[in-house]
Amino acid sequence: MFGQRVKNGARAGIGEAPPAGACVLPGPRGSNGKVYSRHSNGLDEFSAFVQAEPGLSILDLAGASQANINFITGLGHRIYSEDLLAILETDFGGGDFYANQTVPERIDLFLQHSLNFPDHSFDGALLWDMLEYLAPPLLKAAVDRLSQAMKPRSQLLAIFHADERSETVPVYSYRIAGPGTLLLALRAVRKPAQLFNNRGIEKLFHEFNSVKFFLTRDHLREVIVRR
Repeated sequence: MFGQRVKNGARAGIGEAPPAGACVLPGPRGSNGKVYSRHSNGLDEFSAFVQAEPGLSILDLAGASQANINFITGLGHRIYSEDLLAILETDFGGGDFYANQTVPERIDLFLQHSLNFPDHSFDGALLWDMLEYLAPPLLKAAVDRLSQAMKPRSQLLAIFHADERSETVPVYSYRIAGPGTLLLALRAVRKPAQLFNNRGIEKLFHEFNSVKFFLTRDHLREVIVRR
């Protein structure tokens, strides 16, 4: 149907303590950091959705992860991966990262080779926290493109940092360890384009049918969006 595009993201050492109640595991080979294991109600609901029927197409925007590939394909589905953050750094790096994302010509070039899927391609999407690193003009274009790419009754899982006063936030790699369990490995710490409250998230997905929030204890806001 379409190809898989994968790039490697930058990595950085762990710069903060794990969330309360998190299980701290050794980091991946070649990493000086650690992996945090946490229960995810959002992932639990997304997993229940994709387990309901076989042969679905799932989009993962955090890049190719063997754990995610094994989980999704193990349920009889297809998974397509894009490392959206790495692509953003390639296309909008060199100067002011977020100011570059407001230039119409650069947005057009980005959309020519990223998130460029046929309409109604996917039954589900793992957006993780990627939308926080898109400046408003690019964010709107990206969400519009995702809306077109999703099938009716599809579901998206998105994660947002809940502390709206933070100047920088941790950027994680998200690996699925089970239907409701995530392993979080720190990739970097960076300034987001913007942070969202619940109302802002609802406005962001206003063209979708519903938005469901899950409260967590580690400053992450999990969201299930239904097309």
